[in-house]
Amino acid sequence: MKLYSIVCLLAFAFLSSSLTAQKTLSEGTLVYNMSVETGAGEPKMADMLDGATTTIYLKGNDSRSELVSSLGREATIYNATTGKGVILKDYSGQKLMITLSAKDWEENNKKYLGITFDNTGETATISGFNCKKAIAKLKNGTTFTVYYTTDVNLVNKSYDAQFKTLPGLPVQYEMASGKMKFKFTLASISYNSVPATKFEIPTSGYRVLTYQETKAK
Repeated sequence: MKLYSIVCLLAFAFLSSSLTAQKTLSEGTLVYNMSVETGAGEPKMADMLDGATTTIYLKGNDSRSELVSSLGREATIYNATTGKGVILKDYSGQKLMITLSAKDWEENNKKYLGITFDNTGETATISGFNCKKAIAKLKNGTTFTVYYTTDVNLVNKSYDAQFKTLPGLPVQYEMASGKMKFKFTLASISYNSVPATKFEIPTSGYRVLTYQETKAK
């Protein structure tokens, strides 16, 4: 066999293995575990939030993100085609639905406009994924660390505005709020189909407010 043919075969084999290694997620479920580090003055809040989970359901341009903790649960349903969404809050028996127009959604997530991700050159294996470490920087100067993998190709990257321009799937990331630091780590990923009912907006059982009404309070 000629050298040229051998080189072509090797190149094709490498390309095939690379394409096979990367999976495309157009529909499925991501589950993240959350841990909390806190200052001495906020141990009770940390105890209530530590061990919370965030579950993200994806189906085409529809997404649903659910945060469940001992305090209650909160879900965000969003359609990337219309740009509209709702936030469902269920705490202490109080159920509230906040509706967001496309303009409201942009305003609610405006702090993530222009976010950049600078690779540090560091790598790690987290939850079985080969990850790259990056420092995310917002326009206001806030930064946080994220480890992401390019082994999974997300079709709908609009489910979370902070990671819309991240060149991969976030596997682990940290965020701070006051003296508390939250760490989210991908616990599982499923490529199974998600029922369309997950993205249906409730028609009863919630007190409904618009996003603008919540801002006025």
